[in-house]
Amino acid sequence: MQERSSHDTSAEANRQLRNTLWLECYHVIVRVGWIFKTETIIMPAVLDAVVDSGVLRGLLPVLNRGGQSLSPLVFAGAVARRPHKKLLLVRTTLAMAGCFAALALVWGPLRSRPDLLAIVFLVLYAAFSMTNGLNQLVAAALQGKLIPAGHRGRALLVSTSLGSVAAIAAALVWLGPWLEQTDGFQKIFGITALFFALAALAPLLLDEPADPAAPLAAVPTAAQSRSGAGRFVDAIRQWIRLLARDRALARVSLVAACFSAVIMLFPHYQAFARDRLGMPISSLLAWVVVQNIATGVVSLVAGPVADRRGTKIVLVALMAGSALTPLVVTVLSVLPGRLAADWFWLTYAVLGLNPITLKIFTNYALELAPTPFDHARYVSVVGAALGAPFVLSPVVGAAVDAFGFRGVFVLGAAVIAAGAVIAAGLPEPRIRGG
Repeated sequence: MQERSSHDTSAEANRQLRNTLWLECYHVIVRVGWIFKTETIIMPAVLDAVVDSGVLRGLLPVLNRGGQSLSPLVFAGAVARRPHKKLLLVRTTLAMAGCFAALALVWGPLRSRPDLLAIVFLVLYAAFSMTNGLNQLVAAALQGKLIPAGHRGRALLVSTSLGSVAAIAAALVWLGPWLEQTDGFQKIFGITALFFALAALAPLLLDEPADPAAPLAAVPTAAQSRSGAGRFVDAIRQWIRLLARDRALARVSLVAACFSAVIMLFPHYQAFARDRLGMPISSLLAWVVVQNIATGVVSLVAGPVADRRGTKIVLVALMAGSALTPLVVTVLSVLPGRLAADWFWLTYAVLGLNPITLKIFTNYALELAPTPFDHARYVSVVGAALGAPFVLSPVVGAAVDAFGFRGVFVLGAAVIAAGAVIAAGLPEPRIRGG
């Protein structure tokens, strides 16, 4: 009996090691593809190359976080009820690749029609964001299922640090030269699609056990099985019920809403550098590299600290650090133009906190969930809180056009700092759960 127990423990340890390895590989490959479409730098520059408009630039965060928040909110229950989830991760990753493959195909033929190209770009970007939101929900649910809470920081460290190194190498080889070419964006979209498609192979190698039968409360009723508007209304009602029932979830959702200011502001940084400092498009490569180096370095600290001391302390520190980004740009705006341009990379060094913070929000939500069946729902609620404020993003873009960058950046820093203060009052999920 004891030998059987020891054998079962060893088998489970081997399964956990295998699954952690392939999930890390998945995230590394996705990160390499992601550097070619960096939300903070490349995507705003692509839109500006078509139509230079603060209002349209302000739509990018709306489509980005709005799409990423809407699909998880609607489909969280369906994801939670699936006994196996790895094939859903494969399909959503391939769908992400398809969006960028389509963009690569239409970019050349529509280049002479900037008005039409801007519309097609925004539509495909919205489709990608919705698919990416569902993809991140499935990836989070798989992580919650296959990797214990005390090991998720290590997985974050490995996937982010190795992914950053590989992504920087790919950017130096391909991204730099392509930014200088007339058809460079078309090539950038194509290689993004290629790496996403390659990443879709990794989940096939996961050893994912079937989930036990869902509890009765998780089985959809006839009303919950509706599609379209009915399903969306049901999702909103469930979101409200969860927030009312769990004060910690409501509080971290408020923190997430404050963090949205980081994402609403980042499309305007590269526009500031171009319009006010006269920096060329070739500067994008240096910013992408700096941001990825910073992300990799931060993961070396954030991952182990999260495993040893919990996710709350890491979340508070990252929120406080994120408040510095718009302040850095504000300080640079009062320096002489040449000096500000030489030091503008500091903006993206601080912005390197952004990807880690989003993952820590996910890990916090996973730990806060009372049962594995709640993983997808809790992650979707926090994601919805991240997305809700983005209805204001076009207003932010219009304010930048009307009043300039400086006041908008200072206000954004204040909102993010308020989120850090609120985060300091959050419970530590592992202590709470104990």
